[in-house]
Parts: sequence; structure tokens; C-alpha cells
Amino acid sequence: MNKDRGLNYGIIGNCKSSALINENSSIDWCCLPQFDSSSVFCKMLDKDNGGSLKIECNDDFTTSQKYLDKTAIIITTFKNDDSEFDVVDFMPRFKDDNEGYYSSPEIQRILIPKKGMPSFKVVYSPRLDYAKGETKSYIKENFIVSVLDEDIYETLFLYSNIDKKSILDSKEVFLNEVKYINLSYNEKIDLPSIENSLLEYEKTKVYWLNWCNKTPSFKFYNSEILRSAITLKLLTFEKTGAILAAVTSSIPETIGEVRNWDYRFCWIRDASMVIKIIAKLGHQRIVKNFIDFIVNLIPNKNEKLQIMYGIDGQKILHEKTLDHLSGYKNSKPVRVGNAAYLQKQNDIYGILMDAIHFQIETFKETNYKHEELWSIVKSVVWVVEKNWEKPDKGIWEFRNEDQHFTFSKVLCWVAIDRAIKISNIIQRGEKAKKWESLRLKIKNDILKNAWSAEKKAFTQIYGANDLDASVLLMESYGFIDPNNHKYVSTVEAIGKELLKNDLLFRYKNNDDFGEPKSSFTVCTFWYINSLFKTGKVNEAKKLYNQLLSYSNHLGLFSEDLDFKSKELLGNFPQAYSHLALIETALNFND
Repeated sequence: MNKDRGLNYGIIGNCKSSALINENSSIDWCCLPQFDSSSVFCKMLDKDNGGSLKIECNDDFTTSQKYLDKTAIIITTFKNDDSEFDVVDFMPRFKDDNEGYYSSPEIQRILIPKKGMPSFKVVYSPRLDYAKGETKSYIKENFIVSVLDEDIYETLFLYSNIDKKSILDSKEVFLNEVKYINLSYNEKIDLPSIENSLLEYEKTKVYWLNWCNKTPSFKFYNSEILRSAITLKLLTFEKTGAILAAVTSSIPETIGEVRNWDYRFCWIRDASMVIKIIAKLGHQRIVKNFIDFIVNLIPNKNEKLQIMYGIDGQKILHEKTLDHLSGYKNSKPVRVGNAAYLQKQNDIYGILMDAIHFQIETFKETNYKHEELWSIVKSVVWVVEKNWEKPDKGIWEFRNEDQHFTFSKVLCWVAIDRAIKISNIIQRGEKAKKWESLRLKIKNDILKNAWSAEKKAFTQIYGANDLDASVLLMESYGFIDPNNHKYVSTVEAIGKELLKNDLLFRYKNNDDFGEPKSSFTVCTFWYINSLFKTGKVNEAKKLYNQLLSYSNHLGLFSEDLDFKSKELLGNFPQAYSHLALIETALNFND
């Protein structure tokens, strides 16, 4: 491959679960039956003991990998001087006879000969439940069953027209016809076959082509927008409407350090930003599903909003470490669960209110869930009124002392501003007048306390001089005009202090673990947007093109980038990064 970014993976999925496939065909991460289940393969987090499913050839074969255009189907091509074949990977998703969607927790892998008589080995080593115990595999009449029977009981079923003993023994197999592997969490009632696999492939392809057909075409960056949109779709959990931050756990922000978190949850901030972007691309169903998720989460008017939830709506997300796993490139600890759910972050109210306002404005004629949403709006205003003057953990989830973060204050202003706008839409502004004085009070407080005369910029926290990329969003949320001299000066100061090797620090001051050593990818997109909005279009476009070149070989981004090597770091693929990629591209298409 010509592009090594560390995380050389593609994602396949069906809005229920997903799998990550290395450029060499190895499935190194998969959780079944859904995103937040325990893993069946976790070689990403322990290269020796994590388990994987790989097609292996002699060293004279080279591999190349691509997505089938306008789909979430991955094709890995193996080729030498004499032989060539494709490995086609997908998770089935298509309309069923009841007008719902078939999305079984399984991976379909089809091997298609193209030239000569290639041979290969199947290296199959499932390690159920995060490889905690010994997974044993047995050959049965119709399948291979892998069983974990220790602290818990788990099973995995493999169906194939490849000789089952050859699979378990990793023996050489000649590809003289189309072969298939169906890896299923459930035992199949109707036995799989090559005919059925090929049919599901065609149905899944049609599903993705139809989905992409709803997305408008753009003059600039069309393929990048579409790939990011598909990736965001793959991060949606159709059952509840939740949207995941990423599908992995514990990919470190910096190799060898401990900033390793489980991101298989729904952050209200990330998800609310995603639905606004994805709706602009014509996919309104995702918006409605997420609104349903929020409405179902908050049944009581006085219930406080958490920053994050489980994808089934779980509110308690205990964090623990898996000490038996060596970690991604030996970066321990490996964590499952996330203690950040306990944190207080005042910015989520503004971000959620912004999303609700967008939904109500978009569906004002349909009156979709407006009564339920209006109750939430009033409750959020009450919470913001009581809490906006208090410190919190901030957008970056500092785990030490609460502070008065500028971004949190700005988003409290957004909450009240959008509540006023919602009131004007659905009840002729009766409540709006009551809230206008609060909106003005919050704004004046920010302008007074967040500005540093020394830095000539809005800063991370009140009364300090540390800069923070999040304040760049003051303009995006309508708090300040892009031509305002204080905003222009802030953008210049952040570029001067936080930009390094074409990438942006989110901040440079020490946090709970010292000074950050990698770039948070979304921040560079924010900076590019700010350059664009302040009139530096050519500079913005040059930096955007440079940033796009740092994606992996399939156009995917993780959470972070190493400043020097440009290695992808952090959980993957990251919703935040891809929504910002789209948002920036849309600016260049205005």
C-alpha cells in the first residue's frame, strides 16, 4: 500500500454492529451482536492474543484495498505475477419483506478468483469476550462453532464452502471457484450458501447505492463528502437512534501513554452535531431517530441531561480496565465503559438545543414531536438558568478541578438563544421575551471575562491566558460575527500559538496527564473553517487539502494525528472528524 497511517483499516457495518478490516484483509476488531458488545476479534488491542480472521497468501502477493464506489463494501485485491483474486467484505443491510431492514449480526466474506489459480490460507482465531478466557473451536456438520464457556457463555458460528478442517488448521486452499465465509453471531436456521451470499451482496450494494443517491452531488470534494457521510451512517445505531463517537475502545491519543478511552457510546455533543450535518445532505430519517432517542431518554421534566449514554439508552457506564490485553502498540490500559458519564459539562445543553432548533425548523410543517421537544426546551432553559454561572469539566473532559470554560459559557448562551428561536417558531414567542434578558446577561459575562487583553484573544477559561481551539466555534454558533475584530484577532492568535506542522493543538496547557502530544483532528477543521469565515479563503483551502492528505488509504480519519509522522491516533473512525470534514467541504461549495 502506498499510504501508511498506522490505522490502515476500513469499516464495514449495518447500523447494528461493525468490523474493522486491515489493508491485508485481517479482521482485527469486531463486536457482536452490536457495537457495544464484547469483542469476538480484538487484535487491534493485542496483536498476539486478540484474535482475528485473515486471508493469508505467500509473500510474493501484494494487496490493494478500496471501497466499492458509493457503498460500505470493502474489496481487498491479492495479486502476483500469475494469480489474482478479490476478497469482498460486507455486513448485510437491505430492505426485508416487511419494509424494515435486515441487518443480521454477521460478516460476509466472498473470495472471487480473477486470474490464474491462486492459493491462500484462512487464519481463523476468534477470541470471544475480549479474549478473557480460552475460546475453543469445533467442527460440526454444517459449521464451525467457537465457544467460550468460563465466566460467561458465548458462541460464534462460521459457515463456508471451504473445507472446515482446512480453515481450522490454516491449510493451503486453491481458489478454483468463488468461495464464501459467513461469520454469524447466531446459528443460522436456513443454511448459508454461496448463492445466498452473492444475493446478499447484491442487495447490500443496492441499499448503499440508494442511500447515496439521496445525497446531493457537490462541485468540490464530492467523493470525500460522500465517504464521510457513509462513515457517519455506519456510526448510527438504528435500534434506538443513538450515534456513536467511534466504534473502538482504547486506541491511544499518544503511543505509550494512558489517554485511552472507550468511545462506543453516544455523546450528546457529537451526535447533535452529526445530525445537523447529515440532515443537510438529505438524510432526515437519522435526525428523527436521534430526536426519538433524546425524547425517550428524558421522560421526567426535572431529569438532568448526562453528557453521554449507552447506545441502548443506558445511563450508568462503569469504567474498568482489561489488564490481560497489551493495548494498541502496547499502550495500556485497555478500558471498557467510560467514567466521563458522571461529568458535568454545561456545553451539552446548548448543543442539544441547537439540534432541537434545527429539527423543529426543518420539520416545522410536520409538527414532529414538537410537544415533547418543547417540554425538553423549557427544562433545559431552567437548568441553564440555574447552572450557567457554575464551573464545569468543559468540552475536553478535564478530570481535575472544575473551571469556568469559555466554550461552556458560549454554549449556555446558545441554549437560551435557540430556546428563544424555538419559542418564536412554535408558540409565537410567548416565552421568548422572558428569556431575552438572560441571553444578554450571559453574552455580556463572556465578553467581559473571556477576553484576554494580553493575548488579544478569547481564552480557554475565564481570567487565564491559555488558548483553546473550541473558542473558534463562537462564530459557528452565531455568538459573534466573523468580521468582529475580536474574533479575527482570536483566530490569528490561535493560529500563531496552537498551529504546528499544519495541525492544531486543541490546547497546550497541561491537563490531567500533562501537555497533549497529538493534534485533535477536528480542531484543525475548525481552524480551517475560521480562516474561511474571516476571508482567508486561499489559506484555508490549502490547509484543507493538506489535511485531507493525512487520511488513511480509504479516506478515513481517527480522533487524533501525530504532529510529526501524521500517524492516525485515537479511536476510529471518529464521528467528530468526519462531520467536520463535511462541514468544511460544504463551506467551500457555497
